[in-house]
Amino acid sequence: MNTKGSKKARKDFFTGMGFILPSLLGFLIFTFIPVVISLCLSFTSWNFMEGIEGIKFNGLANYIRLFSDEWFLNSYKNNIIFTAVTVPVLIALGLVMATIINKYIYGGGVVRTMIFIPYIASVVAVCTVWMVLLQPSYGPVNEFFRSIGIANPPGWLADFKWSLPSIMVIYVWQQVGYYSIVFLAGLKGLPEDVYEAAKVDGASSIRQFFSLTVPLISPTTFFLTIMGIIGSFKVFDQISVLTQGGPGSSSSVMAYYVYRTAFDYFEMGYANTLAWALFVLVFIVTLVQWKMQAKFSNE
Repeated sequence: MNTKGSKKARKDFFTGMGFILPSLLGFLIFTFIPVVISLCLSFTSWNFMEGIEGIKFNGLANYIRLFSDEWFLNSYKNNIIFTAVTVPVLIALGLVMATIINKYIYGGGVVRTMIFIPYIASVVAVCTVWMVLLQPSYGPVNEFFRSIGIANPPGWLADFKWSLPSIMVIYVWQQVGYYSIVFLAGLKGLPEDVYEAAKVDGASSIRQFFSLTVPLISPTTFFLTIMGIIGSFKVFDQISVLTQGGPGSSSSVMAYYVYRTAFDYFEMGYANTLAWALFVLVFIVTLVQWKMQAKFSNE
């Protein structure tokens, strides 16, 4: 019996556990256990102002309630529209801007800084500026439209039809700098000899972009798409500052509705149900994206 070998194996095991234990405890305490508690609370009716004694198990009642909750249905729909519009626009704009900076702008450091500033700026400050710009009565945007003969310009953030599109524009404007910088980093790693060969073959810049740049940058595109989808489903700050989900529920999204249900209405059980409904949606969308990326890579 190799006693020396078994002692060394045990020593290696406990040494390894000592290294991973802090991270493991952090995961258990701050991620796994809260997730389990959240799932359990989603089957309860609980006004947390009543304390733990107010928790009452109600089975699937919260999940059944989802299908008749107008705010939930509108928030769910708005979130899907928000993601379906903003993520492709950000990917397209980010890649085009990064390509232009990489190829056609000499000394792009200043430009990179300028387009990145909105991303790192305070969301509250950015939203306040946009609220002034889009003010229906005296905002500069509507004053410009009136000056060119448009008598009744949209109410933008105060309009049922235009509130969500307005937030989308603001969100894209604020996020596009980050996408451009990440794409720019990816473009720096592409092989120059491939582009030189394409030039020799007579390929135009547009042909090079679609036939070389787009396929070669696909790993970066995939990363930004996944992060963009997750980020768009977590959008909260812009909604909270600009519209509070209004007018009505025209600009409400899931993250804001979860917050409103938990901390305005104090329905913590139903808020956890909403959070799990959001998780299911994000999981399905991400899974579809993974499948599409795998199929694209195999081809």
